[in-house]
Amino acid sequence: MNETQPVRVLLVDDHPVVRTGVRQYLAWSLPNAEIAEAGSARDALAMVVSGRWDIILLDLDLPDRNGLDLLADLRLAAPRSPILVVSGLPEREIGLQVLKAGAAGFCAKLSAPDELAKAIVKVLTTGRYTSPGLADLLAAATVRDGGGQAHEELSPREMQILLSIASGKSVGEIAVQLSLSVKTVSTYRTRLLAKMGMETNADLMRYGIKHGLVR
Repeated sequence: MNETQPVRVLLVDDHPVVRTGVRQYLAWSLPNAEIAEAGSARDALAMVVSGRWDIILLDLDLPDRNGLDLLADLRLAAPRSPILVVSGLPEREIGLQVLKAGAAGFCAKLSAPDELAKAIVKVLTTGRYTSPGLADLLAAATVRDGGGQAHEELSPREMQILLSIASGKSVGEIAVQLSLSVKTVSTYRTRLLAKMGMETNADLMRYGIKHGLVR
């Protein structure tokens, strides 16, 4: 990272208060940053297509698009712009999933304020940021050699369906939440049950609670 050149940052979050707070903190911690904001998936895609960004800060909880789907689209639209996911979801729940989906790193919204600046600098200089907690998860996945927890082998979409079902949502509610058809969600559910060796939604709910994926 060349400290004499401005760093173009695209901040994608649907909460104006969050965007204002992040902008103010980055203006202090990264004075060479030029920060633009997008409050929706549609705006984010339009801005990525029309501009060049050194880094994209992406919240997964957006009203008009599923965050993991948007992550995939942003990777296609701007393959040279690293994406740092900044999410309110627990690291152990989604961290490995966003890395599998192509993110350059994950930073929890509940992290200490200076952790975000550290993560951005790390991504800009090395192309990747891995927190100590996520590094432990990655190491465990590496040495596991197929012997880990069933949910750690799921695709990002399958993990979304698992979390939604484990939270008590119906297939119809999940379809609306993820902007999918009921038939598509049902297909994912069937595939998910088969992959995890389970038979019912109740099995998935018990699994999610047992492994701390839902509260």
